[in-house]
Amino acid sequence: MSFDRDLLQRYGWGEFFEANFTPLAKHGYVPARVALEYNQFFRVLTDKEELLAEISGKLKHEASSRAELPAVGDWVALRRVGTENKATIHAVLPRRSKFARKTKGSKTEEQIVGANIDTVFLVTSLNQDFNPRRIERYLTIAWDSGASPVVLLTKTDLCDNVGSLFEEVIAIANGTPVHAVCAIKGEGLEDLEHYFRPGQTVALIGSSGVGKSTLINRLIGFERQAVKEIREQDDRGLHTTRHRELILMPSGGLVLDTPGMRELQLWGADEGIEATFEDIEEIATKCYFSNCKHETEPRCAVRSAITDGKLDTARLENYLKMQRELNHLARRQDQFAQRVEKNRVKKLTKAGEERAKWKRHGK
Repeated sequence: MSFDRDLLQRYGWGEFFEANFTPLAKHGYVPARVALEYNQFFRVLTDKEELLAEISGKLKHEASSRAELPAVGDWVALRRVGTENKATIHAVLPRRSKFARKTKGSKTEEQIVGANIDTVFLVTSLNQDFNPRRIERYLTIAWDSGASPVVLLTKTDLCDNVGSLFEEVIAIANGTPVHAVCAIKGEGLEDLEHYFRPGQTVALIGSSGVGKSTLINRLIGFERQAVKEIREQDDRGLHTTRHRELILMPSGGLVLDTPGMRELQLWGADEGIEATFEDIEEIATKCYFSNCKHETEPRCAVRSAITDGKLDTARLENYLKMQRELNHLARRQDQFAQRVEKNRVKKLTKAGEERAKWKRHGK
């Protein structure tokens, strides 16, 4: 079945997805991008229309985890159902990038916040939400996602020391672009325009009330996203976005709006830690012991850097905290992988028994 590749390019279609979709095209499927997910239903964008889609039973059955099912930003292969604007998703194309975190609570499972993202805006406001340690955590996951991170400092109108906080973020950003903006007044937004090129996807990630919805409204030129007033007692905006959603910009780019995150737990971010804390990793190469934990070991170059004032104590503590978190997660992931494999074998065994049963009865 043919489709208009030029029209799909405005949604981010390219050679990577074309190559992965080609084997699926012979089954009569068409490509579409997931724009919204709600209670196992998906709003998807094809070259011709928007459709309401569900996952096929086969795809749902074969998925070993939720992360293998469609997420907002994914490209999928689907088939229309009847004459209505409905479709069934039969496959998820490989992801070029993904912003992922561990699911909330004690459950060890990956949650895809957004897929096939080009740029991640790590949004934090310059009021009581400002937290350098949280920015480091966001950077760690962003660098591991495959997308390019950008730190976005919002609500400059509520801050009396924008310059000093801006420099503080520059010091920990390790070369990552940093922008300070005021969406209400429209200040600094012109510096963001080049990120929203046709076919490029920008995700906005941040905690509740940092001004993501207000920013999107200013960028697209009208009040598309609901916005609530900030609370007087703490300068925090009220949470408004309920679902992850992919929005087409007037410029032809796309923005992925996400609900505010109360917690952001790591999921396999070893490379992200190396990129975010490159300064600590470099100093650590000078430690006397190659496996130094930078705690009580003698001749620790990292601890010496703290004593000499070359390294911030809070930054080191955050680095060590995330290292411990990753080590604990790795052990949990091994256990999870064992359970997944056990369930996979059980499914295959059950399917084989069913086939044998049908053959014995001559059906």
